Amino acid sequence: MSGTILLGIDGSEGGARALDFVKQWTQSCSGRIVVAYVIEWSPYSFNTPQENAERHRRREEELEQAQASVLEPVVAQLKAAGFEATGVIQHGHAAKTLVRIADEEQAHMIVVGRRGQSAMKTMLFGSVASTLVQLANVPVTVVP
Repeated sequence: MSGTILLGIDGSEGGARALDFVKQWTQSCSGRIVVAYVIEWSPYSFNTPQENAERHRRREEELEQAQASVLEPVVAQLKAAGFEATGVIQHGHAAKTLVRIADEEQAHMIVVGRRGQSAMKTMLFGSVASTLVQLANVPVTVVP
């Protein structure tokens, strides 16, 4: 199979296992890997102009930190191993944002780890992986 694989990462062990899976899978076929990191964020907030300015500043800091500490090392690792890879960071609902990125990148598959960074959040709100399976227009591989 050739095509684009969207790899959703979050800096967790589950994301690392998903990365390993994609590297093994892509060695047996040709394709491009798009690595995506989604910073959970909701636009439904009613703030003063000052709060909005502070919120924007924090968003920019989150993007820079995620780029340097999570996304760039994974993309660099893939490129060093000979894979064609790019990265994208966006704010939003993780599953919905990954589906949108997959559509934009014309991905043929989405790969994520089963469990991300917050077990408590997963128990309260459901997992990104299970929501992604329900929403995606392409096959989703959930790596244990």
